[in-house]
Amino acid sequence: MRVGAGGVGAGGSIEGSALGENSRVANIHFHQAPVPAVAWPVEIGPVPALASAFQPRHDLRKQVEGARADGGTVVLTQVLSGGGGVGKTQLAAACACDAVAEGYDLVVWAAATEAQQVITQYAQAAARVRVPGAAGHDPEADARLFLEWLATTSRRWLVVLDDVTDPAVLTSWWPASRTGSGWVLATTRLKDARMTGGGRTRIDIDVYTPDEARTFVEARLTGEGMEHLLDEQVAELASALGHLPLALSHATAYMINEELTCTAYLALFTDQRTSLEEALPESADTEGYGRQITTTLLLSLEAVRAVDTTGFATTALSLVALLDPAGHPHALWSAPPLLGCLAPDEASPDQAHKALRLLHRYALITCDTRAEPRAVRIHALTARAVREGIPEARLPELAEAAADALVNIWPYPDQLRPDLAATLRANTDALVDHAPDCLWDSVPHAVLGRAGESLSRSGLVVPALAYWQRLAADCERRMGHEHLQTLTVRSALATAYADAWRVPEAVGLQERVLTDCRRLVGDQHPLTLGVRNNLAISYGKTGHTEEVVGLFERLVADCERQFGDKHPHTLTARNNLATAYREAGRVVWAVGLQRWVIADSERLLGAEHPDTLGARLNLINCYWQGGMVEEAGELLTQLIADFERLLGHEDPETLNVRNHLAYYYWQAGRVEETVALLAALVADRERLMGADHPETLTGRGNLAVAQWEAGRREEAVALLRRAVADLDRVLGRRHPDTEGARSTLARYESEGLT
Repeated sequence: MRVGAGGVGAGGSIEGSALGENSRVANIHFHQAPVPAVAWPVEIGPVPALASAFQPRHDLRKQVEGARADGGTVVLTQVLSGGGGVGKTQLAAACACDAVAEGYDLVVWAAATEAQQVITQYAQAAARVRVPGAAGHDPEADARLFLEWLATTSRRWLVVLDDVTDPAVLTSWWPASRTGSGWVLATTRLKDARMTGGGRTRIDIDVYTPDEARTFVEARLTGEGMEHLLDEQVAELASALGHLPLALSHATAYMINEELTCTAYLALFTDQRTSLEEALPESADTEGYGRQITTTLLLSLEAVRAVDTTGFATTALSLVALLDPAGHPHALWSAPPLLGCLAPDEASPDQAHKALRLLHRYALITCDTRAEPRAVRIHALTARAVREGIPEARLPELAEAAADALVNIWPYPDQLRPDLAATLRANTDALVDHAPDCLWDSVPHAVLGRAGESLSRSGLVVPALAYWQRLAADCERRMGHEHLQTLTVRSALATAYADAWRVPEAVGLQERVLTDCRRLVGDQHPLTLGVRNNLAISYGKTGHTEEVVGLFERLVADCERQFGDKHPHTLTARNNLATAYREAGRVVWAVGLQRWVIADSERLLGAEHPDTLGARLNLINCYWQGGMVEEAGELLTQLIADFERLLGHEDPETLNVRNHLAYYYWQAGRVEETVALLAALVADRERLMGADHPETLTGRGNLAVAQWEAGRREEAVALLRRAVADLDRVLGRRHPDTEGARSTLARYESEGLT
């Protein structure tokens, strides 16, 4: 049976077509839209805006450009490394802005604290620049395609990886260029060697220079129409903030908000009752950094704790924060008191060093043994942030350990290492500022006396006098007027008065101290013997030579009985007795005793000990007094070479020997050489000791006399007039040196020069 035409037959076949015989099957074509061309230049980021009053930091930019130039045709990554708030990101942003302005085709800005942040930005860039094969389904695959494209493209590009916190997570994500058309910048707090592998160059970013910091403050306030807040304390304010860009930004915003002058804000900031959060509040974050400044400064600390297997780093950071931000010796970390503070069973020096280097790698401190004696440094604001977090109960232990360590490494005498001595004094001052009450456990800590002695030995008479005055006042307030420690410090204060040529005050105070000592501990007590020695020296400056001889003869006998024949105290008393003999005209006795002292001093202390050198200088004075000029000159030539070799050209004792050399030339009739020596000596003393130091004043008078004898009479009179005026002002009209200079000036003027 068939079904009619067009039907379905029994076999199920279809015959014919519903469209008819002449119909065609239509093909439908799907047309892809054309791929739009890349709109160059492309910026992926965005790049952070530059801060208000941004400083271009030309010197740093030169370093960056110099590192780029060294790259040749292979891209070199510049790693901008520095602590919190120094402006690393801002510098990188300035470079990125300049790249856009210079016509770079592509600028990519990627936060780099985690690898995924970098991958996301690379994948986005791959899509924007139409990297072949980047389909948008697999960000990591697209990111790798983007790196391949960067390596071969001829287009100019810059990739910025901001705030790298772990170099390990970026191992496979550093861009490269085989064409030399690319440039990579990274910012990091790390000073890790892994940051500089693979052709990367680290550029250390520090705080603003003083000029940049001052310019920032002025520009920021002026830009807000607040010029009236600027005053003479601009530079001091910038210095107090450590020239840290972030701190300056917060501080100026606070000043604008509260309408505070530089002087007013400086007073607030330096007040120990003001915390960092109060002085630099989060409300002053006008640039949108997003963190309170304490958090920014200590951001790396948690990372340090996470990798610190010993647990020493946090304690080490607290100890560093109590010391001078400008630096302390690395040797401090080999001192048992500091090692014991790190661990109850005492850490090793190697462990301490590793803790310091860990803090260094995370930019919390700087640990560089090439910079001795200031090898370990910290930014002042970072130190302040750390100190504010030290528990009150922990502070005494830390402060005492630091003070004990300073005493432990303090050389005696310290004149042979003046840079180290100055550094130790600065660290003592910092410790006193940060933990004043912790250095008094019924008596002053030994480091306080050591710092004062160092000032006195260094010839810094004005700072030394001020130091002993403060310490004596503290002793009397804390321990009472008659405590032995108070008497010891009062005796040192009297010596400081004598060193400053305030002899009547010195004598009066020493006599009172001696009376107290004799009443409380007796005439033979070591403290009493020391006071007797100092009082006799002061009496010598008043011209009572015969009385001084008797005082020293009795003192030598008592020292021999109390300390023994070869004790340093006995040697000192004999040396002073020899000086008293010389000044009393007993030259033969003086020479014999002085030679004896030198022989004992060389045997007991060494030929290069400062006391031995001083005894040799006293022998030269004895030779001169006895008319033995040639012997004096021969010994002086040897001595000045030793002083300059051991103490340096500018040590106070070396200056004293140089003055003796000038006197020797004068005695030998070598007037022009005398003038040259004295002119250089006066200039050095004025620079090192101050224009009003007694030695500077008398040096000017001596130079004027030498100029007169050399025929430079106008110069001589002008200089001597100045010397008389200064001596009159500083020492008083009746001081022997003032009277002598005035008499000489009158004689010169009477010879016809007006």
